Amino acid sequence: MQSVVTFEKPLPHLSLPDWDARLYGLQVTADTRRADAFDLRHSAHQLRNETRIKTQWDSYHNNNRLRARVYEIEQWKSTLQELLERIDREMSALKEEKASTERELEQLNMPLLVCSECLSNRDGRRSSELTYDLADTELKKELCVTESNKKMLIDRCQSAWEKINKLEVVKFKLQLDLNDKNEALLIDKDMLSLDKDCANITYKTDSLKTPNRMITYEQWLNKCESTKKMAIDELQDTLRLREMLFVARGRARNALRAQTDVTNYMMRRRIYDTQRARNELQWQKMKMEENMDKLASELKTIGEQFADKVNALKVAETRLETRGYRPGIELASDEADVGLKEEVRNLRETIRQLQEKQDCAKATYNALEAASIKIAIDLNDKEQSLETDTQALEMRAALEPKRPQGTDKNLILASMKDEVPVDVN
Repeated sequence: MQSVVTFEKPLPHLSLPDWDARLYGLQVTADTRRADAFDLRHSAHQLRNETRIKTQWDSYHNNNRLRARVYEIEQWKSTLQELLERIDREMSALKEEKASTERELEQLNMPLLVCSECLSNRDGRRSSELTYDLADTELKKELCVTESNKKMLIDRCQSAWEKINKLEVVKFKLQLDLNDKNEALLIDKDMLSLDKDCANITYKTDSLKTPNRMITYEQWLNKCESTKKMAIDELQDTLRLREMLFVARGRARNALRAQTDVTNYMMRRRIYDTQRARNELQWQKMKMEENMDKLASELKTIGEQFADKVNALKVAETRLETRGYRPGIELASDEADVGLKEEVRNLRETIRQLQEKQDCAKATYNALEAASIKIAIDLNDKEQSLETDTQALEMRAALEPKRPQGTDKNLILASMKDEVPVDVN
């Protein structure tokens, strides 16, 4: 390609004043430009210093704010973690108390069964022994106490179950809050470690936007305080409930133990009264049998005497009848005739008296026999009642608490039972 050579048109010649004016203009322009450049450099240097210092201080303050925020979240995390551990311990303790109460509730089945069996057995008493005595009254009281204790323990177990469910809900909320705080800590610590030399920093499309879920610091603090208060209230309520369970078991045991002692005392008293009445009836029966034997012997003797007097009367009457056949003047009322007649009258009176006495003796014997039969029946009833009460008292021996002996007793007295390892063999 061919190049074209051009020649500039020569400038016109200037006069000396124009040349001086042009030189002065250039000097003024240069001075002005230098002054502007100096001002610009000075203001730029000042701006750079101010922005650098402001940026450093802003970064320093925000780092401090992030550190304070991390510390605050860690404090709340520690508080909530401690509350979560306390809730776990309280839940375990409450479950143990609930299990102990349920075992106590199961143990009430034995007194209930024994008391019902005792009442059923005592209802089998016969005749006059089937009475509403003090033992029967105390047995029914014991049955009512056992039922009342059972209902109370069931209510306490229901309350414990409801409280465990509430603690599960509180535990879930605390765990959820702790997870959020752990994630927030990771984010804040990661942001605290960022600086301008990190590789994973970029421009964001709208970094100043406010998320829809964002709340104020006061709302966040109130939320944390309410969570803490909720957990503390539940812990205190759980502690009171555990104490109520412990007290309820103690009251149930004491009430049942006291009523059992009263019932056992009334049973023993009833057995003693029945034994005394039985012994009295046995003595009465023995004496009546002795009197019956004596009366039977007396009746035998009276019968023999009666037969003897009948024969004697027959002899006297035969003598009178035969002497009545004496001939002639020999049929005289002599002393023998008078004596025989008197003997007949006396014998007839004696026979009448013996007959009356024999009838009276037989009536008495029959009365003694009837009374003896009644005594025997009553004695049999008392024997059956005594056997029933004795069986009931033996049956109630299962309600007596097992008293620890030897080492076990010393461990309980020294409150070291839980510290000694259990032999699994």
